[in-house]
Amino acid sequence: MRAAVVAEYRKLVTTRMWWVLLLALAAYLAFIGGALAFSIVVAAENEQGDLMLHGVDAAASIYGLTNAIGYVFPLVIGSLAMTTEFRHQTITQSLLVEPRRGVFLGAKLLATLPLGLLYGVVATAAVVLASAPVLAGLGDGAFLTEPDIIEVLLLSVVVTALWAMIGVAFGSVLTNQVAAIVVILAVTQFVEPIARVALGAFDALDGVAKFLPGAAADGLIGASLLGSMDGGSAELLPRWAALLVMLAYAGILAAIGRFTTLRRDIG
Repeated sequence: MRAAVVAEYRKLVTTRMWWVLLLALAAYLAFIGGALAFSIVVAAENEQGDLMLHGVDAAASIYGLTNAIGYVFPLVIGSLAMTTEFRHQTITQSLLVEPRRGVFLGAKLLATLPLGLLYGVVATAAVVLASAPVLAGLGDGAFLTEPDIIEVLLLSVVVTALWAMIGVAFGSVLTNQVAAIVVILAVTQFVEPIARVALGAFDALDGVAKFLPGAAADGLIGASLLGSMDGGSAELLPRWAALLVMLAYAGILAAIGRFTTLRRDIG
């Protein structure tokens, strides 16, 4: 397993795609973080709008952007770890080197963890560097020494690594690279946000929204930008339950991929 993990990790970091996406992630979150921090400060001063947040709540919502809008990047890089094998037809050679398909998939999942952690560190740093000066200079403060904020920052890194693993598992189910990226973009940017708002509008279905993957990640971090924009009414899962839900998504998708895609003859 160790040799398989090392081999899969080298496959990831010997291409330029991982650092291109990493730079794009940092630039994207820095821009959104700074802009959102300014918007929240202005809304709070004018006491109007859906972004009327103050103090620690405002800081936590902004620092949680790593998950709220940035999780598409680790999902994509994770899916590429699997779909690239099929796009470039290297899956045959990979399975000749490591014919145990469960080990092969497990190595893919584990190899993305260091990269996912790196994405989490860079993304969180980008958000903080862009938004903290705005909050400190124009708002109530950056609150970077508050225990609740420190937890949000650390868990944002952990959540990003989990998203990378989920991306690998998803890529093992949908192996067409273009289709996988399109589905990831559609679900993360449109389908799930709309579903969370729609489900939250009905009391009988409000509890279902907490188990959607993005909502579970918010629960693990302990901050939800989407929930804050909805007046803070959205309930989140407790952290232990949110972690189990995210691991369940990764495990179920990986199991489906193992017993469908990787069960078939590949030539």
